Amino acid sequence: MIGEPVLVALGVFATALVAWAMIWLLQPLAHRFGLLDHPKGRKDHAAPTPVTGGLGIALSLLLLFALVPLPMTLGKLAYLLGAGLLLLVGLLDDHHDLRWWWRILAQVVAALLMVYLGGVRIEQLGPAFGLPDLSLGVLSVPFTVFATVGLINAINMIDGADGIAGSLVAAALAMLAAAAWYAGNDGVAFVAAAIFGATLGFLLHNFPLPWRSRARVFLGNAGSAFLGYSIAWIVFRLTQNDGHPVNPVLALWLIPIPVIDCLVLIVRRIRQRRSPFSADRDHIHHLMRDAGFSTLQVALTLTAFSLLTGLAVGQAMRLDVPNPLLLGLFLLACTAWCVLTLKRERACAFFAAMHRGLAVVRERAGAKAGAEAIMEPAVDCGEPGLESKGG
Repeated sequence: MIGEPVLVALGVFATALVAWAMIWLLQPLAHRFGLLDHPKGRKDHAAPTPVTGGLGIALSLLLLFALVPLPMTLGKLAYLLGAGLLLLVGLLDDHHDLRWWWRILAQVVAALLMVYLGGVRIEQLGPAFGLPDLSLGVLSVPFTVFATVGLINAINMIDGADGIAGSLVAAALAMLAAAAWYAGNDGVAFVAAAIFGATLGFLLHNFPLPWRSRARVFLGNAGSAFLGYSIAWIVFRLTQNDGHPVNPVLALWLIPIPVIDCLVLIVRRIRQRRSPFSADRDHIHHLMRDAGFSTLQVALTLTAFSLLTGLAVGQAMRLDVPNPLLLGLFLLACTAWCVLTLKRERACAFFAAMHRGLAVVRERAGAKAGAEAIMEPAVDCGEPGLESKGG
């Protein structure tokens, strides 16, 4: 089925529709059981908002997999158990605001289920460095756990405004599905396409639109953990598959924004002797908002960047550009972002200039009325405050 574009498109559309309906049906239950994100403290949305988007995505996928029976393997069982654990702990966190170490413990256990029950782990990094063999050996398990926990928290950290996390995840899943199909891994391509469709259904409730200023539903910590874990599972299955290999470097470029943003902020917080999980307003979406971007513009700009870089690197690999060079470019991007954001005012000025440039492009394209409203953004790059949560 994955080789038939029409069937794939119909399947993605059906999954999106089911996810949309499931999330809509869960909204009354969210109000009844208190699964709401209240606008207080570091929350800046207008009204209590359900955080059942992730639960709706997961339930719609369970329904899909029940209707399309697939052979149950230990890998799939490990994924289901790990994802179920993260959903449960995430829902408890959304309701009771658990301490961060409970979330990390659940993420570590889910990663260990993936490794020891599912046999899914990072063992070989040679292709990323252009080497025939670079086995991690005894470091395989801790490296896999670290990468899994890192991806989960990268998605959680980027989930700070309407539509951003869902859009970036959807873009990554679409490209992962394409990479899996190109590599001949139809099973992983099917799973990635299914989760992509369910994420689109969530975005119908969450994405900022001109006629809807606020999202109706948030992912919640359960949803960001579920999607981060799903991406980790798909990436490991793709890059550590001898029969249908995908280079690990490509995976980095398919979801660059959350990974780079998370890595740089964690390093900076540790250097400042702060908790890596402390809240602030130094994420990329906060800087862009303070530089004058609307929430819709932030979501569209970051998603377009992810798609462009992912497709460009994929094409570069087809043209036999050396993988170490592409890895070096990723590390250079991390370094450049770190240097740019050392001073918040400098980062805001950079995005303000970008915003003005995009306004000029829009004006030249004929959208003069829309451009006039954003030609002079209100730039507020003062001392960072507390982090807002809106996605």
